[in-house]
Amino acid sequence: MRHYEKIEALARRVHHLQHLQAITGWDEAVMMPEGGGEARAAALAELNVLIHETYSQPQVAEWIEGARAELEGADPWKKANLREFERTWRQQTCLPSDFVQARTLAVMRGEQAWRGMRGKNDWQGFRPLLEENFRLARQEGALRAEASGLQPYDALLDLYEPGVRADSLTRTFSDLEGFLPEFIAAVREKQADEKFLPTRGKFPIERQRALGLELMGKVGFDFQHGRLDVSHHPFCGGVPADVRITTRYREDDFSQSMMGVLHETGHAKYEQNLPATWRTQPVGLARGMGVHESQSLFLEMQVARSREFLEFAAPFIEKHLGAGAEDAVALRADNLFSIFTRVKPGYIRVDADEVTYPCHVILRFKLERALISGDLKVKDLPDAWDAGMRASLGLSTGDNHKDGCMQDVHWAGGAIGYFPSYTLGALIAAQLMAALEKEIPNVRKDFAAGEFGGMNDWLRRRVWSQGSFFTTDDLLRQATGATLSTEAYKNHVRRRYLDS
Repeated sequence: MRHYEKIEALARRVHHLQHLQAITGWDEAVMMPEGGGEARAAALAELNVLIHETYSQPQVAEWIEGARAELEGADPWKKANLREFERTWRQQTCLPSDFVQARTLAVMRGEQAWRGMRGKNDWQGFRPLLEENFRLARQEGALRAEASGLQPYDALLDLYEPGVRADSLTRTFSDLEGFLPEFIAAVREKQADEKFLPTRGKFPIERQRALGLELMGKVGFDFQHGRLDVSHHPFCGGVPADVRITTRYREDDFSQSMMGVLHETGHAKYEQNLPATWRTQPVGLARGMGVHESQSLFLEMQVARSREFLEFAAPFIEKHLGAGAEDAVALRADNLFSIFTRVKPGYIRVDADEVTYPCHVILRFKLERALISGDLKVKDLPDAWDAGMRASLGLSTGDNHKDGCMQDVHWAGGAIGYFPSYTLGALIAAQLMAALEKEIPNVRKDFAAGEFGGMNDWLRRRVWSQGSFFTTDDLLRQATGATLSTEAYKNHVRRRYLDS
């Protein structure tokens, strides 16, 4: 076999192992009995070590060098595949196997404990687990920094956002911090006199599920290659041929599950439409988590919270949930638009409106960066969280840890460096929507008519089918004509919240 063919074969093997890893992780979150946690952690740790050792074979470095020579003048997709393989190989091989095992066990235990401790507001019980996670994350950051020449936090961030650095994020986020306070105040003043009816009632979970499934199908989810379930924290997992998404339900509030389902459907459609030819190769994977989050936020924020989409969705909401509503008028499209675009600072990130949402992300970015540098200790996290919430949103969490520093699964599950992807995704989503409307001026009328084919075709052509062929900047440049900025997001929220 040629060197490049050996690399493709190794990548294919890793893909199959990661398929098992993903479905096992889904099962742990959705179906596993509580008593299975420790055994599952050990099994996944073993699987992570196997993947690590597969990459770490000494001959792989020789294959990369040989493949680079073989691909001179070759198919650009193969060249991009080699680039992505080498990036992943370097990320894998800079960690020793025993560390991979220890880190996996710690994050699995942390995540499993979080599920029970969060609801009990048990900060003192959770704190030692979080301290261990961040101790290992600092060690991981140091190992990755030594291998890459990056700063430790940048080395962790690069796992989720290839090429993005904390200093550039700080500049982008500072721009938003300069814009948002005055804008939030202006929107809240405008909305103060707007009347709307809350959607009071009892909305049975099975009816909410039926609504979610119908809307998923309408916007293009492929049920032959995916399914919907329930978990403590909504997520999208699995692999392109077998995508698993989850939501959570409240019987007194259907909006949380409905928008959660559409958010995760955006992730799933990206996965289901990645380039099939390259499905088992690194170049066929999604282009970083910022782009991934852009697809979920594109569907949830740009599309599903628009007047046009809610005109389309209102009859389905009435069909599935009308019998449980105290006032049917509350389920009309104009009233739903008022509800789904209400700007009000709140404690919970996943329930936040799209205007205050970046404040939640910026706070977490600052805190996790300080925790990795050592400028902040885990024991002081609740006070730092409270101070940050008061400064950005005027809310105090105090001893309400479950709605404060314990509310997210990410740190419990070891995903340190992930949070910035959410706001990067919101910026990218706004930029993509501006480009889509420029190319298809009547696309919003299509939403009102329940026609999503034009939107999906455009996203498939510009984003989904490109996998990781382009860098993030180049992907945005070919899709929108420009690299990332905050302008499209600002224009979007001005138009939706002040000009409408």
